[in-house]
Amino acid sequence: MSDLQRATSIEEYCPTPVKHEFDATNCKKLIVYVQGDLTKIDQRAVFLTVHDLGCNHNAWVQFLEHPVMKETRERSIFIHVVVPGQDDNAEDLPSEMTFPTMQQISEDLPGVLDKLEVKLVIGLGEGAGANILARFAMAAPDRCMGLILIHCTASSAGVMEHFKDKFISWKLSSGVPSSAEQYLIIHKFGNRLVEQLESAENKESLIKEFQDRLQSKINPRNLRKYVEAFLKRSDFSSKLESKLGVETLLVTGSKASHVNAVHTMHQACNKTKASLLKIDDVGDVLSETPDKFAQSLLLFCKGLGVLTSVPLTGVDRPRMGSASGKGGLVRQRTMSMEEYDTPNLRRFSFSSITPAN
Repeated sequence: MSDLQRATSIEEYCPTPVKHEFDATNCKKLIVYVQGDLTKIDQRAVFLTVHDLGCNHNAWVQFLEHPVMKETRERSIFIHVVVPGQDDNAEDLPSEMTFPTMQQISEDLPGVLDKLEVKLVIGLGEGAGANILARFAMAAPDRCMGLILIHCTASSAGVMEHFKDKFISWKLSSGVPSSAEQYLIIHKFGNRLVEQLESAENKESLIKEFQDRLQSKINPRNLRKYVEAFLKRSDFSSKLESKLGVETLLVTGSKASHVNAVHTMHQACNKTKASLLKIDDVGDVLSETPDKFAQSLLLFCKGLGVLTSVPLTGVDRPRMGSASGKGGLVRQRTMSMEEYDTPNLRRFSFSSITPAN
């Protein structure tokens, strides 16, 4: 495919996100990017995304541009929330502003949905953003159809997290200090970086890209405030079994820095509502194995009764009559689309996935 064809394809199916700014009770102002046509909200799956430390909505936009997300993105609407001060090239937050807590950010999300006239969403969050969305779903279960949370932690910051933070110098002159940068890289890509660099061809380039964005796009003073809010997060693990009533998929990589915290969170959840997916040999699920995460996302959504007509990549559908194909996906032409889209409401079981070499 030529560069022009590729650009046209992305523009057609993954339109440039439209920026909105809303007043908010706790955050004072929230920037939100809407990707997709809100006039078709009744015919589309609607996702609400919140990003991790050291990045913003562009991490989700980049994931959506992956070819494996083509059919999902063209049938969906994505509402990307940017945590205060984390947009590209953002100005310093007002000095008199008290940066909101994880809980306070979550409490502003229903107001954003109200202003966009969106009633129900599927939460899609990573790291600190996943923590925010879990709080949102517990407080406003009538606004959340389900949750897909990457590297989510429900506990307060552990001793090691605070220990690492002591070495982060936030005396900023230009860019993010090297100690803070190291903490953020470990937070995103996991603890065993040397081992992972030896086993993943694209790991080094992913880290370099993350470093470049930290240094060139993200305001370090504002980032510091987001990191501090995450490190000061409150523990809500005791509320999970009784309060988290929506279908939830917890996702982690086996080499992720928060893998144990994700396991602990899953143990505290209602097992009839929460599933755990651990992808082997991975630190950063979203950038290292977007294809496997995309397939898990789609499978989860099918269980919710949405995106049921989107094919699962690499999975043959049951065949009927004379329908046939050579190694590809075959749609049952003897079924009507109404019959085909009837959701299978059985619980899905997720197990570890070992990435292909």
